[in-house]
Amino acid sequence: MSQRTSSNAGKKYGRKRVCDVWDMPRSTYYSKRARSKKDTNKPRVRPGPKTEISDENLLKLIRGDLENSLFAGEGHRKVYGRLNRRQGHKVGKKRILRLMREHNLLSPHRVKQGKVNPHDGRIITDIPNKMWAADGAKVETVADGWVWVFWSVEHWNAECMGWYVTKKGDRFAALEAITMGVEKVFGGTGPDIARGLRLRIDHGSQYKSDDFINQIRYWGITPSMGFVREPETNGVVERFNRTFKEQVIHGRVFYSVKDLRKRVEMFINNYNESWLLEKLDYKSPLEARKDWERKEQRRDNSLLLAEGEGSTATSLGRPKGEKNDLDKIIHRVPSVEGSTATSLGETIITGVNC
Repeated sequence: MSQRTSSNAGKKYGRKRVCDVWDMPRSTYYSKRARSKKDTNKPRVRPGPKTEISDENLLKLIRGDLENSLFAGEGHRKVYGRLNRRQGHKVGKKRILRLMREHNLLSPHRVKQGKVNPHDGRIITDIPNKMWAADGAKVETVADGWVWVFWSVEHWNAECMGWYVTKKGDRFAALEAITMGVEKVFGGTGPDIARGLRLRIDHGSQYKSDDFINQIRYWGITPSMGFVREPETNGVVERFNRTFKEQVIHGRVFYSVKDLRKRVEMFINNYNESWLLEKLDYKSPLEARKDWERKEQRRDNSLLLAEGEGSTATSLGRPKGEKNDLDKIIHRVPSVEGSTATSLGETIITGVNC
């Protein structure tokens, strides 16, 4: 196009004018022109100065060094040290790394073994008090330095069951968050009081200690360890960690342990009452728990009513003076308002209202 002649001016258009009309830098034009003139069939030559040892010969030296070594699983640094310091070959460390990587000669211990875990399982439970998770984080304060925050989280509705803020983050401090949750849900800390509950924990020193493991087993809690280097297996509490840091830690400065404790307490209360979760149909953890408790209450009332009707049918024709088991059932059927039914009619009405 630049070599064509204008019919009006009688002159060639020129490269500058054509590039301006096409809105293309002239440097791009010259670069494409130079590449088009290159011979694509010519083998690629390594840039830079020629080395004394070719890649083929260097690869032979690398293989020979690995075969003669007294140890297995050595990487490119050891090979570089022996070739340069002991054998006197002046070769670059990155060049050795490149050749060993291309020919799969690097240390097998640096590569993940086995198949990759896609983590397509499910750790969320369908009912509460089947699995909790525990974890902690460190927060820096002005006066007290680094401070520990521990918590326990319910896998079912992501509710924070207990928390504890302390200067010394040892195994006993980690237990305080579990103790708060056990007392709140099960009403005490006696032996086997939380039988059937599992606790998902990582491999932190606090959670692997004998004191921690023995104490939760005393309560009847079964420890469930997450996999090493796979935080997805403890994803419920890890997601809570992220929310906690975003809402409490990031962008804020705390003066002391007392200052941080007040902020953590306020966040936990607001989180349990108002933090909406998609997996709970956009309800807060406490709202989901209250709905589940109401459903369980209605189910228990229905079972008691069914049991009462069966007792009525079997008690017909009994001799006078023999106590009917239905009387016991009637007096322990609670109504929705919390009152107690005292007759069969009230019992039936209570079941309808439920």
